[in-house]
Amino acid sequence: MNIVITGSLGNIGKSLTPTLVKRGHHVTVISSKAERQQNIEAFGAKAAIGSMKDGGFLAKTFKGADIVYLMEAWEGIGSIFDKDVDFLAGFHLIGNNYKQAVLASGVKKVVHLSSVGAHCSTGYGSLSAHYDVENILKQLPDDVSIKFMRPTGFYTNLFRSMPSIKEKGAIVSNYGGDKKEPWVSPLDIADAIAEEMASPFEGRKVRYIASDEVSPNEIVRILGKAIGNPDLKWVEISDEQMLEGMLSMGVNPKIAKGMVEMQASQRTGLLFEDFYRNKPELGKIKFVDFAKDFAIAYNN
Repeated sequence: MNIVITGSLGNIGKSLTPTLVKRGHHVTVISSKAERQQNIEAFGAKAAIGSMKDGGFLAKTFKGADIVYLMEAWEGIGSIFDKDVDFLAGFHLIGNNYKQAVLASGVKKVVHLSSVGAHCSTGYGSLSAHYDVENILKQLPDDVSIKFMRPTGFYTNLFRSMPSIKEKGAIVSNYGGDKKEPWVSPLDIADAIAEEMASPFEGRKVRYIASDEVSPNEIVRILGKAIGNPDLKWVEISDEQMLEGMLSMGVNPKIAKGMVEMQASQRTGLLFEDFYRNKPELGKIKFVDFAKDFAIAYNN
């Protein structure tokens, strides 16, 4: 099959691309960075250099594809430290460009990387952007089959906590404790996407993806052991303190408020209600496996 992948060689693409190539598919990887072309071609894929904000480029690249894999990323819209960036508008622009490109190219099979929390428009902070994009894509004609992939929180998001771990010996957030919640490895997301691409397409489907269930206190216990800091703590602060801290770091105010609201929904368990109503089989990569990679990155 001819498959087009958006998202370049990010956490998911760098695993998904070689998997699909090895299965005999002709893979085109869209990247906004020309310097990624050599790495993409090293996997046996074709590079298409351009922007997800360019609807004409997307339509041309999608032409002739059997399946397109669509994703949006905050990084592709702007820096979270840029106070002038409207990230929600950016998501809407890319979502509408995807819709128009699918229509113009005649593609009938779509796999869309969405997120946990995309089942509802309010209550989940920044994740509302994924709800909006899902609904933009649902405007496509009924003969376009779409698989909405909804992963939980990425293990790799914890790399952002390295500075506070090194400076304060703690991960700091506005939720914590012993309540388990689902997390996911990008490797398991890539496997799930490849699996769905090989399965029949019909209508609209939602699939949640998770690898393990661990609590904040278990996270610091496992990571602490991996990095040689058995005293590593998870410190819970108030929503107000979390917001003040992010704003003082120069984070875009709307993003800061959205992140605080999202993590508050983790604290209450609201974020995972629909996940647990439709709980998937957990993936292969457990948190203790990720902790080994975290320790390598931490010590380097």
